[in-house]
Amino acid sequence: MTQNLTYQRQCELYEYLCKFITEKRRKRFEEVISLRTRHITVILEDIYQSHNASAVLRTCDCFGIQDVHIIENRNPYKINPDIALGSTNWLSLHNYQEKENNSFDCLQNLKNKGYSIVATNPHKNDCLLEELDITHKTAIMFGTEKDGLSEIAIQQADAYVKIPMCGFTESFNISVSAAITMYSINEKLRKSDILWQLTQDEKIELLINWATNTISEGEKVVKQFLNAS
Repeated sequence: MTQNLTYQRQCELYEYLCKFITEKRRKRFEEVISLRTRHITVILEDIYQSHNASAVLRTCDCFGIQDVHIIENRNPYKINPDIALGSTNWLSLHNYQEKENNSFDCLQNLKNKGYSIVATNPHKNDCLLEELDITHKTAIMFGTEKDGLSEIAIQQADAYVKIPMCGFTESFNISVSAAITMYSINEKLRKSDILWQLTQDEKIELLINWATNTISEGEKVVKQFLNAS
């Protein structure tokens, strides 16, 4: 509804929406937006346990990762609101559920946008998490709790990463794997000279979305502004 507005008009709309929220909330929005990134994104393939699915979203929000790409081949992606704690209000979720092979569709879409696809899966060519090259835009892909990533996801990956373990068990829980991976990459990214921040256009679009989601009948308030213009 607002994507066709000029940047200046979007700024004016945001200022209008801020009249309906507290100054404290506005300040928090603008603190968080400065730390958001699309240089790193997350792909979730067929995650079927709602507590894990929700925990990953919460972790993405906490580490400033804006986009999450959700592949639903066999399993619908269910969110547990008690675990997600409202994180879906602040993230951009992209669902892939309409094609015969949603994994291929998702990965090709991201590759076309310049992302390198990284599979969190043991492989003969894998590297340790701290060795992962994130110079270019990177999409980190996590698979199901039981079977891991699908064969096509593994084939389409550009790189493979593993988390070092010292115990007898073979793998971490998916939500734990995601948290460890995002923490490591987040630390590496923010200490680098990579231009990982959002563009001004991306920032204002998200600020409008966040403000709209916060305000009671936010869509109605946006329409009032547009109709008055």
